[in-house]
Order: sequence, then structure tokens, then C-alpha cells
Amino acid sequence: NEEYDVIVLGTGLKECIISGLLSVDGLKVLHMDRNGYYGGESASLNLTQLYEQFRGGAEPPKELGANRDFNVDLVPKFMMANGKLVKALVHTDVTKYLEFKAVDGSYVFKQQKIFKVPSNDAEALKSPLMGLFEKRRARSFFIYVQDYELDEPKTHKGHDLTKMTMAELFKKFGLEEGTIDFIGHALALHRDDSYLAQPALPTVMAIKLYKDSMARFDTGSPYIYPLYGLGELPQAFARLSAVYGGTYMLNTPDAEVVYDEAGVACGVSHGGQTAKCKMVVGDPGYFPEKVKKVSQVVRAICFM
Repeated sequence: NEEYDVIVLGTGLKECIISGLLSVDGLKVLHMDRNGYYGGESASLNLTQLYEQFRGGAEPPKELGANRDFNVDLVPKFMMANGKLVKALVHTDVTKYLEFKAVDGSYVFKQQKIFKVPSNDAEALKSPLMGLFEKRRARSFFIYVQDYELDEPKTHKGHDLTKMTMAELFKKFGLEEGTIDFIGHALALHRDDSYLAQPALPTVMAIKLYKDSMARFDTGSPYIYPLYGLGELPQAFARLSAVYGGTYMLNTPDAEVVYDEAGVACGVSHGGQTAKCKMVVGDPGYFPEKVKKVSQVVRAICFM
């Protein structure tokens, strides 16, 4: 029955970041979650939690091994070593609560073979993905991308990438279709070819991010991953919140938002008690009458 500045519902990454930053700012924060674990839809589950979530609490098969051997990410995603998320983790100093592993390499499957993805001019010259003349053209392209600086017009070489399409930029360097394919999908990480008809700047910046991430830890790959799964990220911000006085309550399946006569959220009820607050923040699952489901992501978790 206490009063808080903010009550946060759900322990997904966004909710935990908000909770951590508000606690650091001196606000009194109560953080609640229906589940018995952190992470919400992006949690990392052990075997027991996984079977509780998707198999109605059935016992995991003994042949799969012990709980501690598994951290199954519900939303698996690599992190760019020099990306915005890593910069946010460093800036907020939550990296002291985390351990990371560098991914060993980045590869592409082509012509029934697996090749390492070249990300700079030196690797382009060595790559078996391209012939001799194509290697030189690719090297010129990578040098252009590496030298490109948004605020330095002399590095643009006369190309306005906010107007020139990516297809036109590739054509300027005479790159072949196969080279364009792995640059667009393995380096810039586009899911389809629609980027070719769009301004080149976002793709060039994505390729630069790939290269800069490669250089950050010099591991042969631009990607890093939390050692115990992506569920560690929200937990790190939850620890930050707790250090600055935040209060956490997991396993609160009956938590409901309470509204005043004007329809403004003023607290959260749980177990017959109500915690009052000035503001409620939560994931959409806590506001079913205020959200509309428009799509669904289908995933599969396979044990190989």
C-alpha cells in the first residue's frame, strides 16, 4: 500500500532500461512482472521454464541434460560490437553486470560452399568469393565506404548518397551481382533487395557499422553475445535499478492497473492491495483494453 513515483509492469528490455534510468534519477520505482523470471518476451529460459511456457509445465526429457546447461533465448539476436545498444550499455555502466562472448566468425553460403565474409579492402583481396578483377573493384568500394564521413563532403567523392540509390552506387564501382548480394545481405544485413532502389546512405552506414564492429575487438566477427543469453540485458538494468533503490516483485500474475475516475492510471493492484503511483509504464500485455493485435511473429525452437 505504499506510494511510488513510477510503477513499471513487465521486465522486457525497454521496461528494465526505463526502470534503471528512473531509479538512477532518484525516483521511487516499483517493478513488477507476472512471470518468475526477467526478460518478458525476450527472456532466456532454462529447460524447466521453457517447458512451463510451451508445454504446460511438463517435465523436460532427462536426455536433454541439466537446467544449467540451457539458456534458450526467445528472441535470439546478435549484437553489433560497435552498435547503439553496446554504446548504451557502456554509457550506463551496466556492462559491469554482464559477460560477453565474441562470435568467432561471419560466413556466407554460396555455390554449395561456406566462405568468410570480407568486410574491408584487405579481406576483399584475399576472398575466394570473387575473381581477380572483381576483387579490385570490391576493394575500391570498401575503401570508399571506410573513408566516407557524413560531415566531410570531400570523402563523398561527388556522390550525394541521400539521393543516389544503392543500385547506382554499386554500378559506379562496377560490382557484379554476386558481390552485391553478399554486401547487401551479409554486411548491411538487408532482408530483401528493396534497399537497392532506396537512397544509398543507410546501407553505406550499415556497412561502416559492420566494419567498425569488426575492428572493435578484432575477433574475426562484428558480433558479440551475452554469455548467458540475451535475458541478461534486462537483468543488468534491473540490477542497476535495485542498486539505486528500485523494488522488484516477480510472480505477480494478478497485477492489474488501477484507474481513477478520470480514466488516468493511478496505481497497480495485487493480492488485494494497491500500490499508488504518479505514473504507470508497462508492456502492452498489461493494457489489453488499450491495444489492438495486428500481427504475430511465428518462431520455432529446435533441439539439434
